[in-house]
Formats: sequence, structure tokens, C-alpha cells
Amino acid sequence: MKKRITRWHIALLIVIVLVTAGLLLWKYLIPYAPEQHAETALISGGGVTVEQNDNWISFEPSVIVGAAVIFYPGALVKAEAYAPLGRSLAAAGHPFYIAKMPLNLAVTKADAAAEIIRVHPKLNFVLGGHSLGGVMASRYAADHPDQVEGVFFLASYPDEQGSLKVTTLSVLSVLGTKDQVIDKDSYRKGRFLLPDNTLYYSVEGGNHAQFGSYGPQKGDGEATISEAEQQSRTVRVMLDWLGNLR
Repeated sequence: MKKRITRWHIALLIVIVLVTAGLLLWKYLIPYAPEQHAETALISGGGVTVEQNDNWISFEPSVIVGAAVIFYPGALVKAEAYAPLGRSLAAAGHPFYIAKMPLNLAVTKADAAAEIIRVHPKLNFVLGGHSLGGVMASRYAADHPDQVEGVFFLASYPDEQGSLKVTTLSVLSVLGTKDQVIDKDSYRKGRFLLPDNTLYYSVEGGNHAQFGSYGPQKGDGEATISEAEQQSRTVRVMLDWLGNLR
């Protein structure tokens, strides 16, 4: 005798499917957390005041010498993981603002820069980000080229929606030679969407994850330099670029 499939059985099956899907989604959305020294970098001191609200983390220098920086985090990386980078640039006189993204995905809030710019009307800005953050930052800059002086990419690139080819913005692209996470084809295509005067810089021995401070990233190459060294080189090239903005 065949078993009869009842509404109860169907409901139970639906519940099982939904729970399983929910658990898989929850596992996927677990973000990379900041390491201890990133947490330490969130403490004010040394001429840098650090504050947080629901939408961004600010690193304010006691003396401002140049453009402020708005930073979009990489996919599934908590904003706090970029505190060492932000603090280093702020210590050199550039206010630094790390946007906090819903679900830790910049694609959910590509216009995060708008509020930061609105709240700081006396500052000039550059905008950029790491990995997916850079892609979303370029989309905002492409739609609002009058609001920023430049765009930077850390292990990132623009897509068609973020093409900066016809803008007069200054652009910086930084990539680690050991990066195995970035989509190389998309990166190469992205170069054709950038101005001819884009500055490209390779961090020899650097990988994808060490632009932030959140530990190893799945699928990444093994860096042959330390995280501190990779970020130090990144800060130096960013400071040179910031000092030469048109």
C-alpha cells in the first residue's frame, strides 16, 4: 500500500528546505572579523581621534594636510578590519572614513559616500575601496564625479557601471603580486575603463587579504611579506598619490 503524502508532510519538507537554506546563507554571510591589532587601532591617540556611528568609522587627524578618504570594505569583511590602514593615513593628515555596509557587502549601499560627504562640507574627498568595495566606490564616483577628486582601488577594478574612462579624476590602482582572489579577467578588462593617466602600483609579495587586517582569506595566495609591510607600502603610494592630486 502506497503511503499517502499529506499536507503535513509537504509542510515539513518546506520547513526542512527553508531551515537548510537559512543555515547555508548564515554560514556564507559570516564576515571576516578584525584581528586584535585592528581593534587596538580603533583607540584614539597619537594625534588621531577615532569615533564610530551606525554608518561609518572616522579617523580624524589633529592637523589636516590634504584630501579626506572614504573607504568601502571588501565583501564580507567588517569595517573595523581596515582600522590600521585608516589610522596610518589619518596620522599623515588625511581624515579617513570607513563606511559600514549592511551584511558587510558594499553592493547593499553603494551610495554610502553621500552622507559622509554631506556631513563634512568643508573637506575635499577621494573615494575607493578594497575588492568589491572598490567596484562599488567606482560606481558612485562615476555617477558623482563632481563630488570627489580621485578614486583608488586596492585589489579591485571598475565594472561597466563604474567606468571612469571619460572623467578627469585621478585614479590609483594597487595590487599584490600574490593575490589569488581577484578575478584576473575582470581586472584586465577594468583597465580599459580607467583614464590613461591611471597610476598602477604592484605590491611585490603582497596578497589580497593583507590590505586589511582580518587574517587569511579562503583561496588567497600566500604572501611573502608581512601584513604590516604590505600596508606600509600601500600607505606610502597612497600618500604620494594624494599629494599629487590635480
